[in-house]
Amino acid sequence: MRKLFGRLAGTLLVLVLTSGFAAAQTRITVAIGGGACLCYLPTVLAKQLGEFDKAGLAVELVDLKGGSDALKAVLGGSADVVSGYFDHCVNLAAKKQELVAFVVYDRYPGLVLVVSPSHNGEIKSIKDLAGKKVGVSAPGSSTDFFLKYLLKKNGLDPTSASVIGVGLGATAVAAMEQGQIDAAVMLDPSVTVLQAGHPDLQILSDTRTQKDTLSVFGGEYPGGALYATASWVATHEKETQALTNAIVNTLGWIHSHSAEDIMAKMPPEMVGKNKEQYLAALKNTIPMYSETGRMDPKGADAVLAVFSESSPEVAKAHVDVAKTFTNRFVEQAGKTTGMNAK
Repeated sequence: MRKLFGRLAGTLLVLVLTSGFAAAQTRITVAIGGGACLCYLPTVLAKQLGEFDKAGLAVELVDLKGGSDALKAVLGGSADVVSGYFDHCVNLAAKKQELVAFVVYDRYPGLVLVVSPSHNGEIKSIKDLAGKKVGVSAPGSSTDFFLKYLLKKNGLDPTSASVIGVGLGATAVAAMEQGQIDAAVMLDPSVTVLQAGHPDLQILSDTRTQKDTLSVFGGEYPGGALYATASWVATHEKETQALTNAIVNTLGWIHSHSAEDIMAKMPPEMVGKNKEQYLAALKNTIPMYSETGRMDPKGADAVLAVFSESSPEVAKAHVDVAKTFTNRFVEQAGKTTGMNAK
């Protein structure tokens, strides 16, 4: 009996260890629309801090050129989750494709419309962009949406400017400095890098702070979030909760550490050679990051209002914006994680 009990106990131990190992190896692919952009930092930092591992996930981050490419990866089945801008969830809802954001890490979008240094003389306002070449991360990305919204808001046809995909990092900075484009929608750290070399850089619109965001949109406007198809979230609630826990923990870590601490955890290739510029951009960006991961329903309404104004298709679709996000996983995560994380 003792031998039998010993064998059974040994078998049970193996099963427990094996199941624990399997749980730790649950593989998730997250597509990011430009990992070097500070707007996506919480996702990259969560990986660097080991938060995904702690949550029982083996997360692979796939870095793509822009948010539209990340979206295509999820819709095409090559990725499970997008780390990208929430506005895609609203835009796709108008096309009867259900996407759900389950944790928001950017309170503001951080988008900046900048004039190329060599075109300062001819472009003084957004109205001067008609007929010009304007860079965006990728056509159909949030940078593109932002440009079209600003053109419409300033009385222009949303398609009056030629849109050119230039990425978000060094390629965007190079395109601006070489005069390949007349202006661009950029994000940090690229804006700060460009500004360091061109102190007279002309900014036409800026959404890196609450004040500027309210000025542009009339309300807070959520940016980066983790989202997936509604069917994936419904069939992967455990994984969705684990991802949410990791991001909420990371947000707590961000707001309890210095910019220097955060930079030290980031991949060297993302920080780049000029650490001072990266640090300056990071300090400007930290207030943009959410402290809770929660979606403000009014912010979601603002996204719908913006798209309804600039897109007839969205306006006619009568989108139920409440179906494009959920705070359920964040509320659960908040009971055990978040701002108390150290």
